[in-house]
Amino acid sequence: MSRFLKKAWVAIVMFMAVALAACSSSNNQPANSSTAQNNAAEPAGEKKLKIGLTVGTLSNPFFVAMSKGAEEAAKKHNAELIAVSADYDLAKQTAQIEDFITKKVDLILLNAVDSKGIAAAVQQAKAANIPVVAVDVGAEGGVDSVVTSDNYMAGKLAAEYVVKRLNGKGNIVIIDGPPVSAVTDRIAGFEEAIKGTDIKVVAKQNGEGNREKALTVMETVLQANPKGTVQAVFAINDPEGLGVDIATNQAGRVGEFFIVGVDGAPEAVTALQEKKNFAATSAQFPNEMVQTAVDVGLKILKGEKVEPLIKVPVELITQENVSGYKGW
Repeated sequence: MSRFLKKAWVAIVMFMAVALAACSSSNNQPANSSTAQNNAAEPAGEKKLKIGLTVGTLSNPFFVAMSKGAEEAAKKHNAELIAVSADYDLAKQTAQIEDFITKKVDLILLNAVDSKGIAAAVQQAKAANIPVVAVDVGAEGGVDSVVTSDNYMAGKLAAEYVVKRLNGKGNIVIIDGPPVSAVTDRIAGFEEAIKGTDIKVVAKQNGEGNREKALTVMETVLQANPKGTVQAVFAINDPEGLGVDIATNQAGRVGEFFIVGVDGAPEAVTALQEKKNFAATSAQFPNEMVQTAVDVGLKILKGEKVEPLIKVPVELITQENVSGYKGW
């Protein structure tokens, strides 16, 4: 090869090297480009938290309020929320938790439909290293924390109202609910508070936590107890209390006895304002409860220690003080 051709070949090689370097430089966009902006918005290695929430039933306004509170908390922490309704079906809730595990959520918020029955599903989540925070009711299987209303106090406040209004004497009916800790605690608080009085429980039936079942149960109770034999009814939540109220109206026994519930639900507040059968409710605060649960869950994810049980205070709302109640 001649000296001239060698020089030409060297020049061509150098030109190609410069061109390749220029192309490489053009692919590395400046800091104000969209690519750079996207990278700044989502730092490498940082992912959006994913939270799974399963509640007893979204047909109950209490759990609707809880779900909305969880959405607010998730938005605040830039997290994704997956909220589902178990419809008081243990098998369905178990499948929901398994689905959360498959979707690799970072945190599970559990409102158990059966505190004991859900244990196996909780254990599966824990085996997958997913923290589980029980909300509103306790759950077995090794949950990291329980955030709940002071349900024992809710039952106690309701009972103290009943005792005071009846002057410690009379016949009452208790409408029970699902096999969860919140319900058993309310019943325990209520029954403890009426001990030592002359108040007698003439019927105790399971309203399954919903209006329709409580209505049917109360119809049977009214048929078995003639007019004038019952002075008060305690329902473990407001949907049941409202079902009892409907049954009372349909039976034409308005004013014969009064009803006390638990929740502070919007419809119960309306019933209190009417000043008829519905007399009082131990109000819970679902929004505050679930937002506290999210905060607890985030602490767990950071490796911080949390309390195993956190109780959110309740407040007795009656026909007399309902005007000052802010509600959910």
